[in-house]
Amino acid sequence: MTHRPTVALVGTLDTKGVEYQWIAEQVERHGVAVHIVDAGIREPHGFDRSIDTDQDAVAEAAGTTIDALRSADDRGAAVTAAGEGTAEVLAALHAAGGLDGVLAVGGSGGSSIAARAVRDMPIGLPKLIVSTMASGDVSPYVGASDVTLMYSVVDIAGINQLSRAVLGNAAAAIAAMAVEHSTRRSAETPDDRPLIAASMFGVTTPAVDAARERLDDLGYEVLVFHATGSGGQALESLARSGMLAGVLDLTTTELADDLVGGVLSAGPERLTAAGASSVPQVVSLGALDMVNFGPRESVPAAFEGRDFFVHNPTVTLMRTTADESAELGRRVAAKLAAAAAPTVLMLPRGGVSALDAPGQPFADAEADRALFAAVTDGVAGSSVTTIDLPDHINDASFAVRAADELHTLITAQRKRN
Repeated sequence: MTHRPTVALVGTLDTKGVEYQWIAEQVERHGVAVHIVDAGIREPHGFDRSIDTDQDAVAEAAGTTIDALRSADDRGAAVTAAGEGTAEVLAALHAAGGLDGVLAVGGSGGSSIAARAVRDMPIGLPKLIVSTMASGDVSPYVGASDVTLMYSVVDIAGINQLSRAVLGNAAAAIAAMAVEHSTRRSAETPDDRPLIAASMFGVTTPAVDAARERLDDLGYEVLVFHATGSGGQALESLARSGMLAGVLDLTTTELADDLVGGVLSAGPERLTAAGASSVPQVVSLGALDMVNFGPRESVPAAFEGRDFFVHNPTVTLMRTTADESAELGRRVAAKLAAAAAPTVLMLPRGGVSALDAPGQPFADAEADRALFAAVTDGVAGSSVTTIDLPDHINDASFAVRAADELHTLITAQRKRN
């Protein structure tokens, strides 16, 4: 029997019943089945179709009841419970093989519910949210997932000339994505190569490319994450997922933005997930010589007088000082020393980025010495293995050594297990 692609429509049917009634019909018009999940609190209004997963089931999945949520009359708590419960419902649907996409529409509350519901869904499963909030800072809704956001333009308040066009496009988009997902899922041959996550920045690309080629030769599949804040968060999330055989974290630059106040911070938990999840890791100090800002005129006045490099019209890099480098070394060391995973620290004495090489704009021997001294002092006496090399981080010899060290850690762990 051929599987019919199925899209879960996640919505608060007490306030958006009319809109979901219309959207369900549009999705079905494209030959895709729908599974209705009611994440509302009050009785559905304007929705006269059958509901596949009702409010009671969502509340129960969140560890509560609809009566309790209604009695509490706490909108924030209700939204949180609806998001948590819907996440459980979608996970069960996906595990049973009955889910090829998720579509949600709403304002801030509905978008928050949907964002939580799809946050932990597998990358590659289509996730589309049509939101009144999609024209501003969308990081709270997207996070480290591959969520697609569409701005609703008008409020989600009835079907009119504008909403009909926007929501109709959304229905067509999720239907097409669901068909593609279903087709791909049916046709794919499972790839059982062990997965490696690697961190990369433009100024460490040669290193990661060389390491990736070596790991590919050794039988691994390498997933490369751009160290732009969200990239680091995605890497951390994957390290916690249990999917990874190892992490090649050559580019830890996001820690510099977190320390100094740049625009590409991945948060204070960066460089912790692999260690906490017993995932073997090889770590280096890639691009810790720089902090990221937007256009030159956007750099805070407090940093005037520092060393800058205008990478392009929208990206300005600032050299970290010796004091900042020392603190970064201490922070890296503390995270690695606390790791429960087999860990190797690779030190590239020849420079930590393309801009830190001899003769380049960010070459600063004092700052580099401070970085290396602090990190080596910090891991002394711990279980971290330190490999100190004269190479530049982008030297092929350094990259291949890093790949080989990770392979050794993974192989040893497998033997122990």
